[in-house]
Amino acid sequence: MNIHTLYRPFLRYFRPRRMRAFYQSFPITAETQILDVGGFAFNWSLLPVRPRLTFLNLDLPGEAEKGCHWIIGDGRLLPFQDRAFEIVFSNSVIEHLGSFESQQMFAREIARVGRFYWVQTPNRWFLVEPHLITPLVHFLPQRWQKRLLKNFTVWGLITRASEQECERFLNEIQLLDCQKMKVLFPEAEIRRERFLGLTKSLIAAKAFD
Repeated sequence: MNIHTLYRPFLRYFRPRRMRAFYQSFPITAETQILDVGGFAFNWSLLPVRPRLTFLNLDLPGEAEKGCHWIIGDGRLLPFQDRAFEIVFSNSVIEHLGSFESQQMFAREIARVGRFYWVQTPNRWFLVEPHLITPLVHFLPQRWQKRLLKNFTVWGLITRASEQECERFLNEIQLLDCQKMKVLFPEAEIRRERFLGLTKSLIAAKAFD
């Protein structure tokens, strides 16, 4: 079984709700210029209108969807002028940057190139670590996590992760809580995406007045 097969039901449940909330926050039209940092076309198929989209990723997708601009770049150093886009969108990317310093660079660039923005990330204090699909393990000291990732998480068992892959995961994933999101995005409203009454994700939204 592929790990993405397990992720898919969660995407189908949460992404439509998230994109609906995004759409309700911004008066988006077919002329709205949006930069999606680290995303792909699927999210935008969930909206009733298709804006003018630019995608920035570390690599190009296998098949780039027509009608969109695809750019290779680093979200910590965006190759755009100040306020180049009306909205900057980023979904489940900022937690992959490895350090709070890198997350600060990313947040500054988002605020620089967009008049408004929407940045989502999993909540550090949600009971289930979403990348591992495993409860509570992310609350443990990192040295304990290193011992458990391979054989005691859904991610490790499905991917048969090597020691190097486990090490890379621990160095890459840095989950954020509400306080850190407020530090990163002081101009934004920090919204809570809930599941069963618990805050599953956090969204820094600088939306239209």
